[in-house]
Amino acid sequence: MTAATNPTPQTSDDDWWRSAVVYQVYVRSFADANGDGVGDLQGIRQRLPYLRDLGVDALWLTPFYTSPQVDAGYDVADYRDVDPLFGSLPDFDAMITDAHALGLRIIVDLVPNHTSSRHPWFTAALAAGPGSAERERYLFAEGKGESGELPPNDWESIFGGPAWTRVADGQWYLHLFDPAQPDLNWRHPEVRAEFEDVLRFWLDRGVDGFRIDVAHGMIKAEGLPDVGFSSTTTGQRQSELLGKGRLPYFDQDEVHDIYRAWRPILDSYPGGRMAVAEAWAETPQRLARYIGPDELHQAFSFDFLDATWSADSFRKVIDTALAESTIVGAPTTWVLSNHDRQRHVTRYGDGEVGLRRARAAALLMLALPGCAYVYQGEELGLPEVLDLPDELRQDPAFLRTGESRDGCRVPIPWSGELAPYGFGPEGGELSWLPAPATWRALSVAAQTGVPGSTLELYRAALRIRHAHPALAGTTGGVTWLESEPGLLAFRRAAGDAELTCLVNLSGAEVTIDGYGQPIVASADLTEQGAGHVLPVDAAAWFERR
Repeated sequence: MTAATNPTPQTSDDDWWRSAVVYQVYVRSFADANGDGVGDLQGIRQRLPYLRDLGVDALWLTPFYTSPQVDAGYDVADYRDVDPLFGSLPDFDAMITDAHALGLRIIVDLVPNHTSSRHPWFTAALAAGPGSAERERYLFAEGKGESGELPPNDWESIFGGPAWTRVADGQWYLHLFDPAQPDLNWRHPEVRAEFEDVLRFWLDRGVDGFRIDVAHGMIKAEGLPDVGFSSTTTGQRQSELLGKGRLPYFDQDEVHDIYRAWRPILDSYPGGRMAVAEAWAETPQRLARYIGPDELHQAFSFDFLDATWSADSFRKVIDTALAESTIVGAPTTWVLSNHDRQRHVTRYGDGEVGLRRARAAALLMLALPGCAYVYQGEELGLPEVLDLPDELRQDPAFLRTGESRDGCRVPIPWSGELAPYGFGPEGGELSWLPAPATWRALSVAAQTGVPGSTLELYRAALRIRHAHPALAGTTGGVTWLESEPGLLAFRRAAGDAELTCLVNLSGAEVTIDGYGQPIVASADLTEQGAGHVLPVDAAAWFERR
């Protein structure tokens, strides 16, 4: 038995984020109130009781701001208004009022690295021309070559192709994503002042926190130096270095100055307003720099999402994350799926194998100390939709690379025998992406009250997580237990209460004994003597009081 790791400090209401379960709502695919085939704020408002009953603490909403929707709202034209596609500011106010009345907090997505090309600042920059004050808000540069016909450097877009687009007057502008998403110049004081005001605008409306999109990207290296290789010369895309190496346009030291300016703003509001970083860094130590009492509250642990289905992989990722969180005095933030990555049912093998493993992984994640983020539909066991017709795909990356994130963004099924399975109002037949016929058996209605369903597994695990002293936010960390190869076993304790999580990744069923009584399991356990048999690719929680 090893020593306990990652002791968690005592929590208060202001520290709710330290142990919260946050449900990610992909707004356009969650619930459609007006029948146009696209999810909206009123749809979320109508489904808030479902989320309360599921047992989550907060919702993270993907962008709902005014946008041309080139990149599903991550191209923002107005940071202080709601796109008519999703409703209005009064709709947002009503939704957040109802959420708070149900005990749910609201986290909104903030997109500070870039704006839409239709943002008033960018249209003014194009009109003003080279050398203007308007262009200083973005990253315009002269090209290389005899007449500036080549991009200023070798930087590549995350969506594929060059990260530069030339405008009519000959200059080039930087876009690390789609050309419709020009990067801002975060060394410009107007840009910093603008986003500090945007923070206050939404904090004044009652939001409880922010998810910071591309939190590692706002500062670019001085002089805009070349990376030194590109997909055209080596066949390796620069984006493959994300989380593995340093790029001159990501994770620059100056980015931390921005967050040190934001933190006092968040702290000036009551109720524990927080921010979580979507950040990639080459080492866990550099990622940890985004977190702390003078910067952001959390950063997603994408290494957990990327762990392979093996005890060694999960153990290494968990140990590293807990060690780093101890250094910065902040909780680890676990995630299995999100709107940018293939759903983990499919990553773990798809079909029955993938679902079995996904259910076990859910119990593993929810037993760990810290904050957990649940992507909408994972509580239903939804797989990736792999056979969407190309003509229906809307991910801008698809046109440039052939890779698409649309398969994890299909609207979730609520009820009924026919698609879109209650996504819209009764009788509604529209859905911006089609759901497969197999999803009728995975809908909320089909799983509610059904023993052993994935939805009821999540509900049971979340009830226990909130109520059990050993899993509450005021308890200590993880104590790893000696176990046979392929079996993950750790204990969490508070006073006389103990909870042990066991995950069988060994490839064969395992007989276990001495951990107490099972209180929830991802697959049926059978008794064998004084112990229990834990099936392959299954997890269970045992308690002893």
